[in-house]
Amino acid sequence: MTTRTFLRRTCASIAVWFALNASSRAQFPLAPTNSAPARWESAIKALEAADKTNPPPRNAIVFAGSSSILLWKTLAQDFPEYKIVNRGFGGSQISDSVAFAERIILPCRPRMVVLYAGDNDIAAGKPPEEVFGDFKAFVRKVQMALPKARIAFISIKPSPSRWHLVDKIKAANRMIEAYCRQDQRLIYIDVFQPMLGTDGQPRPELFIEDRLHMNAAGYALWTELIKPRLKE
Repeated sequence: MTTRTFLRRTCASIAVWFALNASSRAQFPLAPTNSAPARWESAIKALEAADKTNPPPRNAIVFAGSSSILLWKTLAQDFPEYKIVNRGFGGSQISDSVAFAERIILPCRPRMVVLYAGDNDIAAGKPPEEVFGDFKAFVRKVQMALPKARIAFISIKPSPSRWHLVDKIKAANRMIEAYCRQDQRLIYIDVFQPMLGTDGQPRPELFIEDRLHMNAAGYALWTELIKPRLKE
C-alpha cells in the first residue's frame, strides 16, 4: 500500500468516525453542563455572605429558581407554618440552579426544595426536551446529596408577554409532570391552568405592567396552590 493510499483511507475512516459520533450526539445529547455562569457570581456570593452572618435553618423548605422566586417578597409570610429559605436569582434557568446547587441549596440541608424555573429557558430558545433534561439533572444532583428530600416543581407559568411560546411551555410541563409521577419524592404543582381565564388566555390581573412578572394577586394564587402540597 502506498503512503498516499494509506493517508486517503485514514482520512476516510476519521470522517466516518466523526459522522457516526455526530449522529450519536444528536440522538443522545450530552447532559446539561454544570459550569457556573460567571454572570451570576456576584448574586451567589451575596447569598453565601448572608448565610455566614445569618445561617439558614436546617430542615427548611428551600424555594429556588428564577425571578418569580426572587421577587416573592412575602414568601416567608405566606407560609408561616414552615421554615422558608429563598434561593431565587433573577433571570436564571434550570441549568443555573444545577450549577449552583452545591453553594446555595444543598448546604441548607432542606427537607424539601421547591423549584420554579424554565420560563427563561424557553424564552432563550431552549427546546422543551432540553428544559426537561435540565430538570432531571437538577433532581439527580439534589437526590444524590439529599436522598430523602422532596422536590416540588412549580409548572412553567403562562404569561401574556410570552404567550407566543405557549406550545413549548406546555410540552416542557407535560414531560416534567410525567417524570414526577415516577418518583414519590417528586411533586408537580400545576399553576399553568389556574392562571388562565375563561377565554383560555393568561389572566392579566395576575401580572404587573411588564406582563411577565406577577403581582400580589398572582402570588396569592400561587400560595393557595402550593400550600397544600408542602404537606406531602
